[in-house]
Amino acid sequence: MTTIYGIKNCDTMKKARAFLDKKGVTYAFHDYKTAGIDRGRLEGWVRRVGWEKLLNRAGTTFRKLADKDKEGLGEARAIALMVAQPSMIKRPVLEAGGKLLVGFQPDEYAKLS
Repeated sequence: MTTIYGIKNCDTMKKARAFLDKKGVTYAFHDYKTAGIDRGRLEGWVRRVGWEKLLNRAGTTFRKLADKDKEGLGEARAIALMVAQPSMIKRPVLEAGGKLLVGFQPDEYAKLS
């Protein structure tokens, strides 16, 4: 089963979903805005790719944080932030065939289909 995680109106998500649709890949879409993210799943991702790769530091939600909340950021705090505000998770996250891809990279997506 292939699942893509993200936010419906994100431009990068739209590109990723259009790519999958064009390739005829069947997938489930998990919208963080409506369904949130399960802490256990997020912790599993962190073990596989690291919190630094998952945390979207370039996004508006992270940039709006007070400087004191950004300083000395570590794994536990990053996970807590992403669970509380899933918009801070880099998008998309794609689970497919035992692989976990973070961000949309057409070359990597093409290898899956």
